[in-house]
Amino acid sequence: MIDDFLTVIPTDPHWQPGKEAADRASAALSGMLPDSDARLGLRVQWHDGVEVIICGSNLEKISCPHCGAQCATDWWMDTVSEGYDQGFPHLMAAVPCCGALTSLNELVYDWPMGFARFRIEVMYPGRSWLTAGELAHLSDALGHPVRQILSHF
Repeated sequence: MIDDFLTVIPTDPHWQPGKEAADRASAALSGMLPDSDARLGLRVQWHDGVEVIICGSNLEKISCPHCGAQCATDWWMDTVSEGYDQGFPHLMAAVPCCGALTSLNELVYDWPMGFARFRIEVMYPGRSWLTAGELAHLSDALGHPVRQILSHF
């Protein structure tokens, strides 16, 4: 079975909205979906700790934000697994290419991925990327800047 998701997360992995802001953003995203079938797959989630929001098979590469070198997927998976096992006390890691200390959330993901304690997710959204204007509208509704992730499993 093939599953597609459109996920919107705050740019700050630790930030969570209140219920009213989440409801506003959820309603705004619902209005951006093409039909009622897509709206049925919409859900809002709060997490006690930071979660990894991956793009599944859409991932093409992960790059260092400092030197631009490609990071090995094995390194990323090991680093994320270690952080996950520890409950993500932080997201900082030294990248193997240049040794710079960076947040896992700030690596350059092609396709986008991220980390969050809050998400609005739509299974089978019936559409592709949100526009810059739509993202700005969701950011206003939520009260915090957002990023989007398209996942394919």
